[in-house]
Amino acid sequence: MTKPFKKILITGAAGRLGSELRRGLVPLADRLVLADRVEIADLQPNEEACVFDLSDEAATIAATEGCDAIVHMGGAPLERPWNEILDSNIRGSYHIYEGARKHRVKRVIYASSVHAIGYHRIDDHIKGNAVGRPDSLYGVSKCFVEALASLYWDKFGIESACVRIFSSFPEPADRRMLWSWLSFDDCVRLVSAALTAPHLGFSVVAGMSDNKVKPVDNSQAGHLGYAPQDSSEPYREALEAKTDPADPMAPSTRCIGGWFVNLGHPDDVAPE
Repeated sequence: MTKPFKKILITGAAGRLGSELRRGLVPLADRLVLADRVEIADLQPNEEACVFDLSDEAATIAATEGCDAIVHMGGAPLERPWNEILDSNIRGSYHIYEGARKHRVKRVIYASSVHAIGYHRIDDHIKGNAVGRPDSLYGVSKCFVEALASLYWDKFGIESACVRIFSSFPEPADRRMLWSWLSFDDCVRLVSAALTAPHLGFSVVAGMSDNKVKPVDNSQAGHLGYAPQDSSEPYREALEAKTDPADPMAPSTRCIGGWFVNLGHPDDVAPE
């Protein structure tokens, strides 16, 4: 049976979600190119690996050659010093989009983040594609790449889905994840839907499972055909038994970004 893609590049393929997508995207491509800055073990017959840093423009652009789509999960995964954010997330993502432009890659699926909108309040009931309101330099980098994706769609016709991943772990770890959790299987479903939707254009969607509590409206993801099948609800009783309720007045409770809103500037030196 013919697969939709001949070759998909996955950056950050050694990471938590990259590893899941490496497994989950097998039905969509004849070949997966797995990219990370560390060695990738246990290569399968349909896989090839390349090791480079996203800040290396030549290596990053070279990795995109011959690819039909890119799933861009690479970069600093949390708040980090500015220069690391600049090189890994901002310069690195620019290199990805330049590779896509130069090698005529059709689609890019980008791992954006809830931290692009982290200072929106939970009771504002925003849409998943709400205007950026970052809670960190990490969040700023996500807003930058969303803007870059918009530009490369309007100017160069490269389709993108920027998936604002909320909390993707094997299972919910705290009360906040009762609404923000994205299961690994739903993450694969969402990326697969974005890769195969008849029309993608430039889309920004929230990455969440079908949780009972829904402070964010993700209805604008309907054109992707994404249908989440998991929910945090089976974990509710255990989570409420083991974790104390958060302070309802705390910014980290009231804001979408959670504890990221409490972070200071990552380059500040702690007093001795």
